[in-house]
Amino acid sequence: MFSTMQDVPLTVARILTHGATVHGRSTVTTWDGTGPVVRSYAEVGARAARLAHALHDELGVREDTVVATLMWNNAEHLEAYLAVPSMGAVLHTLNLRLPAHQLAYIVNHAADHVVIVDGTVLPLLAGVLPQLGDTLRHIVVNGPYEASLLDGFTGGVHAYEDLIDGRPDAYPWRTDIDERRAAAICYTSGTTGDPKGVVYSHRSVYLHCLQVNAADSFGLTPRDTALPVVPMFHVNAWGMPHAAYMSGANLLMPDRFLQPKPLAEMIDRVRPTVSAAVPTIWNGLLDELDAGGHDTSSLRMVVIGGSACPPALMKGFEERHGIRVVHAWGMTETSPLGTFAQPPGGLTPEQEWPYRLTQGLFPASVEARLIGPGGERMPHDGESAGELEVRGPWIAGAYFAGQGKEPERPEDKFSEDGWLRTGDVGTITPDGYLTLTDRAKDVIKSGGEWISSVELENQLMAHPEVAEAAVVAVPDEKWGERPLATVVLRPGATAGLAELRAFLAERVASWQLPERWAIVEAVPKTSVGKFDKKVIRADYAADRLEVTLLGK
Repeated sequence: MFSTMQDVPLTVARILTHGATVHGRSTVTTWDGTGPVVRSYAEVGARAARLAHALHDELGVREDTVVATLMWNNAEHLEAYLAVPSMGAVLHTLNLRLPAHQLAYIVNHAADHVVIVDGTVLPLLAGVLPQLGDTLRHIVVNGPYEASLLDGFTGGVHAYEDLIDGRPDAYPWRTDIDERRAAAICYTSGTTGDPKGVVYSHRSVYLHCLQVNAADSFGLTPRDTALPVVPMFHVNAWGMPHAAYMSGANLLMPDRFLQPKPLAEMIDRVRPTVSAAVPTIWNGLLDELDAGGHDTSSLRMVVIGGSACPPALMKGFEERHGIRVVHAWGMTETSPLGTFAQPPGGLTPEQEWPYRLTQGLFPASVEARLIGPGGERMPHDGESAGELEVRGPWIAGAYFAGQGKEPERPEDKFSEDGWLRTGDVGTITPDGYLTLTDRAKDVIKSGGEWISSVELENQLMAHPEVAEAAVVAVPDEKWGERPLATVVLRPGATAGLAELRAFLAERVASWQLPERWAIVEAVPKTSVGKFDKKVIRADYAADRLEVTLLGK
């Protein structure tokens, strides 16, 4: 027996048409450095239609044509987010923090036909043009720009506002497109080897939106204003732009103003209720808020993902500023929402903390399992650790191999039965809460035992004079590997390495204590703000760190 329900495709176009009409009074506010620039969702929908007409009629964009964006979080980027997939083309968000050679690689690999670029980052695109193939035929520039930067480009160059000016405010959106077709492409950050392309379907984007808007996740409603500090090129800003447009939540877009002071100012003036970013962003913002002078009482929730959030950072926001910090976990391959750390009901605030310090609970659409070093299935008992594997309707089952090629399923990324191998090591409780102890490549294998680099980092960053700490495995003749702790001290700090080691000794087993320590000016970061541990390991191997031995 089959159902009697209508078979209506789940498409980005349905999100667009719903948001532009039902939630037409909701707004997207772009911060321009001096204050807010406001546009209604109805205006965004009309401008998205004008953009679609321009892309189709003048730039030759058709079904499956790849249109790239090299942009900050702003209203024009949202217009492209909505217009490109809704007309049947494929949106490709370019990571403006990738090294030039990797940026050129993904433009060529995806066969981008058009790039829409903010004028402020046009020099970055201009610098890689000599490395690009012949698929790129048009560049559309948003905002003022220096035209001479594109003198060597043989394709068409267009100013965004001039291109869409005078075109119709309505477009025959593809609400009937096969929901399994490509809507968007994001590439991984390429920390090892070339970045890998993950192609999201209309169906996966739509279903992911529903989960983002669920009460046990972001829970966005028309009464919210969402501030996605996480870039729109980083896994579609964790789904927040699409989810906000679907739910009617207002959007506050920070554009390129991601430093602590302007973030605090826009929170103070525009009054967002929900925000999301990686820990490094919130670390700087906490220092700014601690200095005083800003009202952040509007924020009901700040979501932290990308890497584990130190408990000291979570408690600092909550205890000193009344802002609830919620852990989440995901990756490019998971769209990215994989878990969300809302505790069970009926607990006191103190009883909630063990749940809040985990990566969170798996939603119904994400299945998870743990695989031990011998390939055995590990129990979900909260103690047995293994590599996390997941599957679900918004989880990647392969990587994009290029136009006209079969998708790639490398063995180190996908199991034989199709589950995504995340590369994260952790435990899962019987009631489904995930705790990640490390990345598989970052676990310190010392004398037959595993040491969690994340645990050591979190404990070190609980010291009041430590701004950041990154721990990596380095070779050791006796134990195979031992931890190296690199530490960034806060301005004016007086703590020495011996004091930091003594502080850590009170919190971890003595055999886990690092013998090698280094004070550094900054922890190197990847293009999406995570600690870049391969750089630290390379610096150690090349003797570029001033390492102090303690307790060896």
